[in-house]
Amino acid sequence: EPAAPEAAKQAEAPKQAEGSKQKAESKQPDALEQAKAAQAQEHDQFLRLAAEYDNFRKRTQREKDGIYQDTVKKFLPVYDNLERALHHETADEAYKKGVEMTLTELVKILDALGVKPFGEAGETFDPQRHNAVMHIEDESLGENVIAEVFQTGFAHGDKVIRFAMVKVAN
Repeated sequence: EPAAPEAAKQAEAPKQAEGSKQKAESKQPDALEQAKAAQAQEHDQFLRLAAEYDNFRKRTQREKDGIYQDTVKKFLPVYDNLERALHHETADEAYKKGVEMTLTELVKILDALGVKPFGEAGETFDPQRHNAVMHIEDESLGENVIAEVFQTGFAHGDKVIRFAMVKVAN
């Protein structure tokens, strides 16, 4: 009889080894699944952070452009006043020359900033860039041609900072 318990132990030993092997194999997929879940969570956090940074970058660029355009808009009345002073009749040539030089310098500065004036008589009317405040019938001008400019328009690249106020021929 002492041999029987020993034989039973020997028969159980492979079963125990097999059971511990199954437990180890079942732990391995759990660890793999946990690692995959952790990696997916880290990837998701990375994508969210990248999207948040991209939104921040775009928002600050929009704010910068808005401040830039607002600042340029504040200088446009100075341009208008200098242009009016230049077209005003005066006997003082030195005064006229000073106004002309000041206006020329302002145009150079605006040009260096990428701000370009537009809207001259003879151009084709474009509702995306011009504001028609008057219409006239003039056979000498073609249809939708600017006859007179009341206020010069300005653009920075493709963005209109101020529309040109014009009289259009029909």
